[in-house]
Amino acid sequence: MATRKIVKLGDDCLRKVCKKQEKFDFRLALLLKDMADTMYKAEGVGLAAPQVGILRRVVVIDVGDGLVELVNPEIISREGEQCGREGCLSLPGRQGIVTRPRRVTVRAQDRKGNPVEFTAEDFFARAVCHELDHLDGRVYIDVMDRELTPEEIEGHVPEDDNE
Repeated sequence: MATRKIVKLGDDCLRKVCKKQEKFDFRLALLLKDMADTMYKAEGVGLAAPQVGILRRVVVIDVGDGLVELVNPEIISREGEQCGREGCLSLPGRQGIVTRPRRVTVRAQDRKGNPVEFTAEDFFARAVCHELDHLDGRVYIDVMDRELTPEEIEGHVPEDDNE
């Protein structure tokens, strides 16, 4: 198990637009494995390459249904709306309320360069949107409705009732 250092807010990597991943080789496979290991160790549900200092369009997500690896992902359609809490491994100790689409359709490539397309709903859609934002230099605090207080982070938040 190899883990990488997660960069924190303030690191330039989090504010840059990532480049397309062109090579589907051993280095990409290693990056994907390291990113998954890092995400699981940090107890996150998603991790984007810029969060480990790599400016490539690569993301891993696991909302409890198994690991999803996305290379060069793009959202091709959005439907509905959901409002709920989000945190980020690059902003430890902080959470906010963010409005996201309830359903997104994503086009991407797998680790071998094969095309994939799928529809994500609810929490999975939220995670996809959150991680893909990282690829364009955005973090959730750029789009949040409001930041949660420490008391709200520990307790009940009315917006959670919408989930």
